[in-house]
This record gives sequence, structure tokens and C-alpha cells, in this order.
Amino acid sequence: MRTPGTISFSPAITVTHDVDAGKKAGSGSGLDRKDACGLCISGDLGYPSDIKNLLTARRTVKDTTPCILIVDDEPLNIKLLDIVLRKNGYRTLSCTSGPKARALAAEHGPDLILLDVLMPDEDGYATCQMLKQHSQTSEIPIIFISALTDTSSKVRGLEVGGVDFISKPFEKAEVLARVKVHLKLRFTYRALIEAQAQRLAQVQDAQQALLVLPSELPEAGFAVRFEPVLEAGGDFYDVLHVGGTTFDFIVADVSGHDLGTSYITSALKALLSQNCNPVNSPAESLTMINSVLCRILTGGTHITAGFARLDRDRGVLYYINAGHPAPVLVRAGGTTEIPQPSGDILGVFDSVWFETLEIAVQPGDRLFIYTDGLIEGFGDKKMTREEGLVRLAATCEAHRALPLAQAVDAIHEALAGNGLPRGDDTILLALEV
Repeated sequence: MRTPGTISFSPAITVTHDVDAGKKAGSGSGLDRKDACGLCISGDLGYPSDIKNLLTARRTVKDTTPCILIVDDEPLNIKLLDIVLRKNGYRTLSCTSGPKARALAAEHGPDLILLDVLMPDEDGYATCQMLKQHSQTSEIPIIFISALTDTSSKVRGLEVGGVDFISKPFEKAEVLARVKVHLKLRFTYRALIEAQAQRLAQVQDAQQALLVLPSELPEAGFAVRFEPVLEAGGDFYDVLHVGGTTFDFIVADVSGHDLGTSYITSALKALLSQNCNPVNSPAESLTMINSVLCRILTGGTHITAGFARLDRDRGVLYYINAGHPAPVLVRAGGTTEIPQPSGDILGVFDSVWFETLEIAVQPGDRLFIYTDGLIEGFGDKKMTREEGLVRLAATCEAHRALPLAQAVDAIHEALAGNGLPRGDDTILLALEV
């Protein structure tokens, strides 16, 4: 006989595989067990509990059999449908009234509902309407089964949210065929939604990977808070080391919030990396970027941007504005300024002009650049940009004593609030001289 190979897990347990033992199942004491696959487990009874659980645990598999809820005030009809469906591999739930159907649907989430129309108190149309108004049950396909055969009854069923209509007395083959068709549509729809969600998650991950973190460029001396309203946001920021102690800080807002904006931000990231350097002034950089954007943006899409170049050695801040909200400059001494240079938006006009402000700065001065979602209000608390800018400036000044990162978070929380619905992306980027 061939000598068995041995794999040791611990001194207390040894697992061996006998190539001949698979021919028959053995038996023995608790200290030496052999199964039909030739796996021999030997050792004392004191082996670790996690190994014991691993060897004895039975894998549980989620039941994915399609579940169908049958709703009819006649128990005989329920019984007939239940027999037909179960014989063809479906799981079933059943009840005799609309309210019970809504409760079962919310609790179990069936894959499809077969719903009678003529029921006392709450008819099938009313039940269907209420199911479609509830987030937990709105996506469940509903097939009406009714003795009503006139066209108006069928049309009404479709108008309240049903996907099909089967006339009584029903034929077994017709019921099974229609159930099969709508289950296929249901599962295809689910797969499509899942694929889209995964795609958006990948886009979001890719977009987030484009954004530089303060920890990745600590010498730039900045902090940022970015909250996209959707998985793929239209707001964008970047921080670039131009050379020496000079850094560029850009906050941009792409019009629209669909999936296409994420690809535009990727292009903008590449264009900034290519065109922001010591040779080009900020205005020259944006002018060249605009020339490219005019050729790739379509359908009225445009970009606004705030661009700051900080030269710490010289104590100079250059700022230009491409149709973007004005920044807030909080001086180390506590005063607040609102620089407001003029400039064209990006991606629309072949010829653009930008006014460059040259601002003398000193250590401790802070500049806050943001997107308009932060100053237009949240939830029901909408406001004009002018009102929002005044509020932002006051909030930035009120938190000037906090460390930069804490100040950014505190300002954002004060403006955005907790749990308030947002209609736009928000970015708040702060740099400190």
C-alpha cells in the first residue's frame, strides 16, 4: 500500500489522505474517522473548537427560487394557482385581501404578484396603487387575474401599475407563460441596475483617485471637504506643485451631474497637469485649457473655475476667476476680504479673457475656494449667492482660530448642516500661507 501523505494542522490533530480509502467508507472510534472520500482525521478529542467547527459545519445556501404572492378572495383560486406554480418550481405566498397582500409584500419582497381585481373592501386596483406608492414594493411586477374581460378594465389595470392581465377562468399554460416572461424581465432589470451601480461605483472610485489628498502633498498646506451629491460628481479640485514653494490650487464646477461629467473631470485633471507650470501664468494656463475644452465639450456643457497660485517665498498670491464664485480671504489678523476678479467661463468661447489679481499675503492668511452648492442653501433654506457669500465669509472668520482641517470641516457643517438634502455637489478648499 502507498504511504499516505500527511498535513499537520496542530499537535492535537492530523489529517491524512489515503488514496485507497476512497473506495469504501470506514468506521472506527472518535479518535480515527475515515469518510468515503478517504479523508482520515486522527488525534485526541481536544483539538481546537474552530477546527472542529470547520470540519462539521454545514454550508447554508440562500434560497433563490422565485417567490410569487397570490392574492384572491376565493380560496379555491388560490389553491389552484398554488398547485400549478409549486409543481413548476416556484415558491408561493398567499392571502385573501389587499391589506394582507401589502403587508406580505413589504415583509417578504416577492418576485411577482398575481392579484385578483374584484375583492371586497379594497379592490385589486387600489391595492396595486398603494403597492406602487411604497418604496419597498414599488418595483414588484403585478399581474392582474380577473373575470373582467372588457378592454377598459384591462387598460385601467395597466394604468395603475400592473404589467399584464390574465382573464378568468385561466389556463395553466397561459399563467405559466406570462409568469415566466415577467420574471425574466424582473431579473434582467435587477441585473441591469446592479451592473449600473457597479459601474457608477467604479467611476466614483476612479474619480476619487484623481483627487490629491492633503496628506499626499503636506507641503502645499491645504485642507479640503468634497461631498458629491451623486456617485459621479461634477465638482473637481486639484493641487499642483509648480516648483520651489509655489503651488497651484484649482476648484472647478462642471455643469450637469450625469455620468458624463466624471469623464470631463478626468480630462480637466490631465489638462491642468500639462499646462500648469512656472513658464505659464495662471491666465495663460486657463487660456490653453479653454482651447481644448471648446473642442471636447458639447451640448452647452461648460466649466467654471477658481485658480490660485501661491508663492510663499515672495508672499504673493495670484488669483483668477473663470466665471466662478468669489473666494474668501481671511487675514491672520482677523479681517476678511472678497477678491472678485472678472473672467470668462471655460469651454464655450474660443477667445477668453481673465483678470489676474496679485495679492500680498503673510503667514497665517487663509484663502477659501468653494463651489456654488455651498452658498445656495440646503433643504428648504435656499438663498441668493450674495446672501450665501456673506454667510460663508462670516463663518470662515468665526472659525479662523481652528487648525485648518478642523476649520474646513466646521465651516462645511455650519453651512451644509447634518442630514439636510443637497441638490448640488459641494467643495470647500482652504489654503494657508
